Amino acid sequence: MFENLTDRLSQTLRHVTGKARLTEDNIKDTLREVRMALLEADVVLPVVKEFVNRIKERAVGTEVSKSLTPGQAFVKIVRAELEELMGAANEDLALNAAPPAVVLMAGLQGAGKTTTVGKLARFLKERRKKSVLVVSADIYRPAAIKQLETLAGEVGVTFFPSDASQKPVDIAQAAIREARLKFIDVVLLDTAGRLHVDAEMMEEIRLLHAAVKPVETLFVVDAMTGQDAANTAKAFGDALPLTGVVLTKVDGDARGGAALSVRYITGKPIKFIGMGEKSEALEPFHPDRMASRILGMGDVLSLIEEAEHKLDREKAEKLSSKLKKGKGFDLEDFRDQLQQMKSMGGLGGLMDKLPAIGGINLAQMGSAQGVAEKQLMQMEAIINSMTPAERRDPELISGSRKRRIALGSGTQVQDVGRLIKQHKQMQKMMKKFTAKGGMAKMMRGMSGMFPGGRTPKL
Repeated sequence: MFENLTDRLSQTLRHVTGKARLTEDNIKDTLREVRMALLEADVVLPVVKEFVNRIKERAVGTEVSKSLTPGQAFVKIVRAELEELMGAANEDLALNAAPPAVVLMAGLQGAGKTTTVGKLARFLKERRKKSVLVVSADIYRPAAIKQLETLAGEVGVTFFPSDASQKPVDIAQAAIREARLKFIDVVLLDTAGRLHVDAEMMEEIRLLHAAVKPVETLFVVDAMTGQDAANTAKAFGDALPLTGVVLTKVDGDARGGAALSVRYITGKPIKFIGMGEKSEALEPFHPDRMASRILGMGDVLSLIEEAEHKLDREKAEKLSSKLKKGKGFDLEDFRDQLQQMKSMGGLGGLMDKLPAIGGINLAQMGSAQGVAEKQLMQMEAIINSMTPAERRDPELISGSRKRRIALGSGTQVQDVGRLIKQHKQMQKMMKKFTAKGGMAKMMRGMSGMFPGGRTPKL
């Protein structure tokens, strides 16, 4: 996400020059470029004007510390204003009410409400250790009820059945009674969407809100609709006492205008962002971390949090113990590492959160990243086509075995040979990793994997 904006701002902010202070003269051209970058990112005009004026007010006359260049001082101001624009800090769900705490989800049809209910249920169950009941009050789309039932089964939460013959208010009240009887902590209430905002829809959701008195009313909006996302959010905000926003399909939004506009237009915090189709692809929204990502500084904190939740600690400890005992890093271990990387969103998910590598065009990196993702999938297919004995001891793989493996994985014999060679290189790196000062040696060994043969400075 934000690829276009990040690329443009990174180029723009690098060119602020001057001596000991920021002046109108040395930031005038840069402010114009910032304005153009935001408009191209589909940020609404009032937000662009306010943002640029605030940067100008803060920047002009600022003394530049001896430890910073004028460009770095200006970036610091832009980052602070980006954080302020998106909400200053992460705002958690207010679930400290008498159970069950009801969370009502509102939004247009196609924004991803039902999918978000499933993701949020998983998030609350796994990260907040809450018991969750999900229910659909969408009586116009029976497929939505069935979809929610399937999602509830996948993430392991309670599903409350409903059907098109019932009234939304009756469905919601019956679900809350059921949750109370079962001592369930949170009820997630999915509501009907329309293709556009209309009076009938707003009246129905207002009555539903009045009947269930939710502790949270979250507006779910598709980030890829850009400026329309902010306008639709305002319409819902005028009709309902919203407590927050969930931006969906953020991974497909290269411009990022919605994330920068919604908070300003609605006055409500963005609480979560949806970063993919899978049920675990929901992240709490941290304005400070997002500002870093927009400016190409990465988001290492989120990467660490994600690793803690998604990486298999038991497998990592077993591998570490195995290497310390002097046992080799075999192809089974190699496959485990590929699968763990995939669970964190593949190379795309990792690269999105790592700081940009100096001088490398983000669009080119995106293209190289797509090729690398395909190569990772190919590697896994090759390893899966081997026998357990071959995975444990690649030395067994003769020419005829390579042909069989290539046929089984839909690849060429030279692809199998390349994988075996890469595995040998990784084996050597793993030995260095377990030796004293291993991380530095390992990073030097990996330098050839990056464009220009450089290791990124993290």
